Amino acid sequence: MSMVQRQVFMGLFISILLFLLISMGYFFTFPLSDWSELWDRQVMDIPFIISVPSICIAIGVLFGSISGLAWRRQLQTVDQMLHELEEGRQMESKDLHGVVELESISGRIGKIQKQMSEQVKLSQRLTTEKVEGMESQIQEIISQERNRLARELHDSVSQQLFAASMMMSAINETRPTSDDRETKQLKMVEEMIHQSQLEMRALLLHLRPVALKGKSLQEGMEELLSELAQKVSMIIHWKIEHFQLDKGVEDHLFRILQESVSNTLRHAKASKLDVLLIERDDLVILRVVDDGVGFDEGETKAGSYGMQNIYERALEIGGTIKIISVKNKGTRLEVKIPLLKKGEESDD
Repeated sequence: MSMVQRQVFMGLFISILLFLLISMGYFFTFPLSDWSELWDRQVMDIPFIISVPSICIAIGVLFGSISGLAWRRQLQTVDQMLHELEEGRQMESKDLHGVVELESISGRIGKIQKQMSEQVKLSQRLTTEKVEGMESQIQEIISQERNRLARELHDSVSQQLFAASMMMSAINETRPTSDDRETKQLKMVEEMIHQSQLEMRALLLHLRPVALKGKSLQEGMEELLSELAQKVSMIIHWKIEHFQLDKGVEDHLFRILQESVSNTLRHAKASKLDVLLIERDDLVILRVVDDGVGFDEGETKAGSYGMQNIYERALEIGGTIKIISVKNKGTRLEVKIPLLKKGEESDD
């Protein structure tokens, strides 16, 4: 039952009580000698038995409707404040028309919003400090390990593939031209080895250390997506707006993008990928959408570790994350991060 309906019923109940009180007072002042007088006695040229109940019901319905609409507006205001709080937005001052109880609720919501804003600022500051303090050492370790793996793969697997490719090429060149089954199979093996060489080169390329390294988030995203578009058959579109962010926030958003794109390449079987980075209403929005096979969010997936990593990174910088996936229609991942202005940071 809605607030307006509840207040209307309350008004009807009050109107019934009002009718009973008016009737008792009237009959006490002007006693009836016969019940038929209810039709003879008139109020505003209308029989008493009709006019008084009608007036009371009209007053009750009018009172209930006005009261219900007023309360609904107030509760909608509170609901809007809670929605803004949930989205991490800065709430504007709301007019609650002097209702003491609602003003108290509004005050408490404001305090919660202030506490959450302080926590977001603290989380982002700590993340930035941690990233700035450890980034150089961590990146050096990662770079060394990537280079080691790249050297080992190049010196072993890549060389063996090259040797196998040369041998198969020599065998096919020395064999007489024919369309027999064995010749077709040898050519197929040569093509498979050639394809494996291409994939190995792509793997060695991706083993290079991937980090922003002095670049902005937007530059790193554009470089990553542009390089990816040259190596895969998937159609990749991106829209990236340029704006300033803290180093820690940029690092986490970049790694969230890496993880989500990696999940798309490994699991989605998608033909199209759209990436969006924009700033709207004091929020940084990162959105990654594909048209792949999708997944059931309630099921445990092999890539759940990657999704958990995305959730943790978003929470570390005070953001929210929403994932919508429909089987055979694709997946949409959206991360929203509150954008703190310089003026707010200086207030601490």
